[in-house]
Amino acid sequence: MQIKHEFPRQVREIEHLMIPLKDGTRLAARIWLPADAEQQPVPAILEYLPYRKLDGTAVRDALTHPYLAGHGYACVRVDIRGNGESDGLMLDEYLQQEQDDALEVIDWISRQPWCDGNLGMMGISWGGFNSLQLAARRPKPLKAIITICSTDDRYADDVHFKGGNLLLENMGWAATMLSFSAAVPDPRLVGDDWQAMWKHRLENMPLLARPWLEHSTRDAYWAHGSICENYEDIEAAVYCIGGWGDAYRNTPVRMMEHLKCPKKALIGPWIHKYPHFAIPDPAIGFLQEALRWWDHWLKDIDTGIMDEPECTFYLQEAQPPSAMTAYRSGDWVQTDGWPASQVVQRRFSLTDKGLQPGEHALTSAAGVCSPLTTGVHGGEYCAIWFGPDFPTDQRRDDALSLCFDSVPLSEPLPLLGNPRVALRGSVDQNCGQVTVRLSDVSPDGRATLISYGTLNLALRHDKAELTPPVPGEEMDFEVELDNIGYRVPAGHRLRVAIATAHFPLLWPSPRLTTLSLVPGQQRLTLPVYQGEAIDNPFLSPESARPIDMEFLRESSPKRTITEDVASGEVCVRVDDDMGTYRFLEHGFWVEQKATEEYRTRPYEPDATQADIHWLYRAGRDDWEVRVESELHLACDEQYFYLSARQQAWLNGDVFNDKSWEYRIPRLAQ
Repeated sequence: MQIKHEFPRQVREIEHLMIPLKDGTRLAARIWLPADAEQQPVPAILEYLPYRKLDGTAVRDALTHPYLAGHGYACVRVDIRGNGESDGLMLDEYLQQEQDDALEVIDWISRQPWCDGNLGMMGISWGGFNSLQLAARRPKPLKAIITICSTDDRYADDVHFKGGNLLLENMGWAATMLSFSAAVPDPRLVGDDWQAMWKHRLENMPLLARPWLEHSTRDAYWAHGSICENYEDIEAAVYCIGGWGDAYRNTPVRMMEHLKCPKKALIGPWIHKYPHFAIPDPAIGFLQEALRWWDHWLKDIDTGIMDEPECTFYLQEAQPPSAMTAYRSGDWVQTDGWPASQVVQRRFSLTDKGLQPGEHALTSAAGVCSPLTTGVHGGEYCAIWFGPDFPTDQRRDDALSLCFDSVPLSEPLPLLGNPRVALRGSVDQNCGQVTVRLSDVSPDGRATLISYGTLNLALRHDKAELTPPVPGEEMDFEVELDNIGYRVPAGHRLRVAIATAHFPLLWPSPRLTTLSLVPGQQRLTLPVYQGEAIDNPFLSPESARPIDMEFLRESSPKRTITEDVASGEVCVRVDDDMGTYRFLEHGFWVEQKATEEYRTRPYEPDATQADIHWLYRAGRDDWEVRVESELHLACDEQYFYLSARQQAWLNGDVFNDKSWEYRIPRLAQ
């Protein structure tokens, strides 16, 4: 990435400023803007997050916001109430309070002497979510947004549920937020009240996993903040960006299909990161692309960005399975929108002879009862920490699944869109889950995961309404696989693998389940791209100067799978060790380290457990805090058993100690 030191306008930074709200709460902001903005007002770009401007996003903020400010924008980075140096408490994600506060922030920004009254919002993940949510509230100054790695449907495509099945990432993220929300306010910025402020947060800390488990169907809790409830609420222009290595890859095409506002979409090969420093490469000149967007919508400059095709995708070339890769080869392609005229649907059938093109019938019944340890080679649900998180060779999970293979392909097969599998069969219980994996099998036998989808059979008709399957009764259901751009080479085979478990991605069903496919039509529909590749439409990555920092201890992410041969228990352990680092400008240092352990046994659903531990340490030379957060989830057939504990120390002395314990009925799960 090329580092830029000179910009068209000199940049002034306001390190810390408190924005007042009507209820007396003040939100902490950091602002970068042209030095002469009060004489020549500029549009503003808001990024609104709970992740602490002091340290949590400081590294990426330094790369991004001064760059945009140097090109004539006021970039305002605000901490949501209850986080960083902001007042108040944050009791859950995406609450009405969060949106209401943001509306006041937008109004405040629009009235500042350095702002010309026009605003954009930008963000990845949480900031991408609330950019959409605020656009749906239609504040007058908000003209456009860039939303990255986000979703329009909080139930369908966040870290909580997938296909109506409980994600174990639900627990991982709840524990992460338990730790992140316990971060200490900086005494240098908030003054002598910092201990009382920190104590108030710790004593009132919510355990977010509780409501997430209690709302196991798509009810009003999840409808709130999901802009798919009424896409027409959004009138501001939307640029939706995602990555094939990210969990939110379905959002861009769905929003391109349903949004009525001006819109564009981009999906590259990346994990859950901004595209100018994401992996795998090729990263792109995201900041230059963002400037073209902002200049068009906030400065009324004709940059040509809206004259180009609506959707741009990176069509990945096949490569052997690897837990992480630095570069992904492929081609850029474009479509005129979504659904795309350049994509046609090609039908395959699941038959006794494998996967066959065209319409063919399965002539004899086929069944599968997967051990609950199936799926351990599927990788992380959402790759975010630069660790070994991608799926590895699928053959070991395929051996525990019902598989249908094609013959070697006579020509390359470029896939772009959501594959779908329509099945007819029955289960032997009144519950059950189905996971379908689509893989690329190379001539040497290695199986690379292309895409997958899951379905809770009790929610097969409607994710808001339970319809438990009747044991032995035939039913039709469809599993939609994740959106993907992938070219299967000639000579490779396609494999559809069907399993009744996918651990540790999904919490297992209450009872071990056998799925039986009946004779008749069992279909796979593939979206095949028929257009041409284009030259890379993006400039090379640029950024502002990186922040001055030193690593006192390097990060070391790790993922391990172990098996107890006596009990059959499998444990997937994820070590997200982010190291220890110090910001040289103000001397604040931080250490963060997480250990996640997910356990289950092949035929004992009640043996499934999740145990997550987070360590957070921070301070300066004359003071230090430490917080240890633990979360545990277990189950039996009727209940989830959720417990947690958080202990905090100040200079070695106990500062706060809080515990939670809940028994939550298993309704849809």
